[in-house]
Amino acid sequence: MAAKEVAKSEKIMQFIYSLRSKGITDSRVLSAMEKIDRADFVKGIFSDRAYEDVPLPILCSQTISQPSIVGLMTQALDIKPRDSVLEIGTGSGYQAAILSLLARRVYTIDRHANLTKPVRNLYNLLNLNNVTVFTGDGSFGLPEQAPFDRIMVTAAAEDPPGPLLAQLKEDGIMIVPVGQSDAIQKLIKVRRTSTGFDYQELFSVRFVPLLEGLGQS
Repeated sequence: MAAKEVAKSEKIMQFIYSLRSKGITDSRVLSAMEKIDRADFVKGIFSDRAYEDVPLPILCSQTISQPSIVGLMTQALDIKPRDSVLEIGTGSGYQAAILSLLARRVYTIDRHANLTKPVRNLYNLLNLNNVTVFTGDGSFGLPEQAPFDRIMVTAAAEDPPGPLLAQLKEDGIMIVPVGQSDAIQKLIKVRRTSTGFDYQELFSVRFVPLLEGLGQS
């Protein structure tokens, strides 16, 4: 094995160890995060920081979330192999790529065409054939594909969005950051029951705001 490949393998091992130390213990989640190389989703001047546990800037004033937050959110979503998953906020495509190794089908939507187009191309290169990428207003979900077993929201809303709650199956789970965009938000786990919704507060996070409409870029 070439020295460069050895160095990369060691970085990935350290990356996974770091995730374990942050509380990510689900073996399926760890396996998915080992197989999906974050370096494929971090471009330009930040590419050498792909294995650091930090958020990094991407196009359209968005970010790729820090890996430990991606792992903890994915773990909380408790995805089953036959699940249909909706992600709101495609961003770099990293989160949906991980979801694709855990679920039967993943739908991801972003308001920025400058993000969704390269993500589609990258998924083709990576042979992630069970992910469908949409350009659109994610605040309204994807009613034509609903209902979903799981919904992951990677942008902060002031309250769990009603249209997304309506698209969640009974016993389905949604993970969503809730709070003002200029303050620390709380990650909320919502489970739909036969009589309504149960809400569980998980931990503090900071995400870009969930905006209506299409992006300008």
